[in-house]
Amino acid sequence: MLSFAKTVTDDTACYALSGHLDTVSAPELDDDLQKVMPEVSHLVLDLADTDYISSAGLRVLLRCHKLMAGKGGMKLIHVSPMIMGILDMTGFSDLLTIE
Repeated sequence: MLSFAKTVTDDTACYALSGHLDTVSAPELDDDLQKVMPEVSHLVLDLADTDYISSAGLRVLLRCHKLMAGKGGMKLIHVSPMIMGILDMTGFSDLLTIE
């Protein structure tokens, strides 16, 4: 189960994710992101309370990265060691901006 809190300020959207970003929750997050991304230049995903990301969740991250690359960009913040391990193992840590 995933929950998220969204804050949009000026040209930046920040999503604080909590729980599992998986096959069940990824489409809901993706739908919400698709509505917001055209209107902002920067996207921040706060993963402090995210404890799992599946391949479906990784696809959402990749799509967001590609769509935001032509703008101000996307970054992940507060990435836990467990999520960082998933990003390292899949090569996403080399692709995404992680702070």
